[in-house]
Amino acid sequence: MPAKTSGGKRDRIMDDGKGMKIMSRRVVVTGMGAITPIGNSVEEFWQGLKSKKVGIGPITAFDTENYKVKLAAEVKGFDGKNFMDPKTAKRMERFSQFAVAAAKEALENSGICMDNEDTYRVGVCIGSGIGSLQSIEREYKKMLDKGPNRVNPLLVPMMISNMAAGNVAIQFGLKGKCFNVVTACATGTHSIGEAFRSIQYGEADVMVAGGTESSITPLSIAGFGALTALSTSTDPLRASIPFDKDRDGFVMGEGAGVVVLEDLDHALARGAKIYGELAGYGATCDAYHITSPAEDGSGAAKAMETAMDDAGVKPQEIDYVNAHGTGTHHNDLFETKAIKLALGDHAYQVPVNSTKSMVGHLLGAAGGVEFIACIKAITEGFIHATAGLITEDEGCDLNYTKGEGVKADIRYAITNSLGFGGHNASLVVKRFE
Repeated sequence: MPAKTSGGKRDRIMDDGKGMKIMSRRVVVTGMGAITPIGNSVEEFWQGLKSKKVGIGPITAFDTENYKVKLAAEVKGFDGKNFMDPKTAKRMERFSQFAVAAAKEALENSGICMDNEDTYRVGVCIGSGIGSLQSIEREYKKMLDKGPNRVNPLLVPMMISNMAAGNVAIQFGLKGKCFNVVTACATGTHSIGEAFRSIQYGEADVMVAGGTESSITPLSIAGFGALTALSTSTDPLRASIPFDKDRDGFVMGEGAGVVVLEDLDHALARGAKIYGELAGYGATCDAYHITSPAEDGSGAAKAMETAMDDAGVKPQEIDYVNAHGTGTHHNDLFETKAIKLALGDHAYQVPVNSTKSMVGHLLGAAGGVEFIACIKAITEGFIHATAGLITEDEGCDLNYTKGEGVKADIRYAITNSLGFGGHNASLVVKRFE
C-alpha cells in the first residue's frame, strides 16, 4: 500500500499502511547537468527543446553500409578532456565520461561546496542500461585477432555499468551511498527515484542521481534493429515521431542527465537555489513480456498512480505529462492507455509530450534528461512540442503538444519511463512552494 502523506510540512508524516508513522524528509532539486544530442549543457538542451531542434542525423560512429538503420541521435562536439584531466578521461569509456561531465555541471549548478559537507552524507545513484558495448566489441575483436593476453587489463572496470556512479564518486569525493539501478530504458527514472528514497529515509542528505548511456555501436544497432525496434527512416525529421501514424520505431540516442537531490532543510541551511521538489515515486512491473508493455497499460498506470499517492496529489492536479513516448507502435499506444487509466477523464485535458522526438531514445539516460525537461518546464512555464508529430495514430487521442510548444502554469508534472522486461517508473515533480 502506498505511503500516505500529510502535506504542507517540511517533514512529511508517512503511513506505511500498517499503522506505523514514519517521518519522511522533503526532497528538492538544487542542481542539474545534461549532455544531449541537442546541447552539452542544461541551457543548450532546454533552448533546443524550446526551438524544436532535432538532434538526429546519419550515424558517424561506424560505417552503416550493411545496416537498414542509418540514423541516430549522437552527442556532438564532446571531449571528455574538457571535463577532467586527460589521463583520467582515457581510463573511462564514453558513458562514464558523459556521467562525470553532467555531474560536474549539476554540482557546480547546485553551488554545493564539498569542503563544508560531510562527504559520507553525499551519495551517488547514476545508472546505465548497458554500460560500454564499445569496449566489449573492441576487446573481443582484439582477443580473436591477437589472443587473450592482448586484452586491455582495464576492460572490466571500463565496461561495467556501475562505473558511471563509481567514477562520479571518485571525481568529486562523494563517499556516501553509491549504487546504480539497471532497468533498461527505465534506468534513469528508477535511479532518481531510489536516490529520492535514500534521502527521504535519512540515508543521505544529498544524492547525485540520474542516468547515462552511449550505445551507438555496430552490435547495439544490429541488435535493436533485429528486434525491429529502430526506425529505418532516412529523414531525420521523420524518424523519431512518437504518437504519429507513420512512426516505425525509436531512434538510438546517447547522453546523460544528472541532478542534485537534497534534503530541504539541508538546502535551506546552505542558502541553495531550489529549482523544484521531487514529491512522488512509483515503480511497478508488467510481468507480461520481455519487450512489449502490457497491452492494457495497467502496469504503467499503476506506477503513475503510486507516484501520485506518494506525492499526495489527485489526478486532476497533474498539469503536464512527459511521456516515455519512444515512437514504437506498442509503446505509444499502450502508454496512452496507461495515462487514461491513471488520470481518468483528466487525461484529455493535460498536455503530454515526448522529449525523445528531438533527442532520440537515450536508453538508461532518458529518464535523467526527461526529468530535467520537467523541472525546466515548471520553472520556465513552458511545455515543449512533440517535434515531428503531424497526424496522431488511431488510439493515440490525447493532447501530445503537436505543432508548437505552449506556455503553461505547471504545479505538478509526471514523467514516465518504461523499460524492456516490463519495468515501469514514474516521478511526480512539483513546483517548489
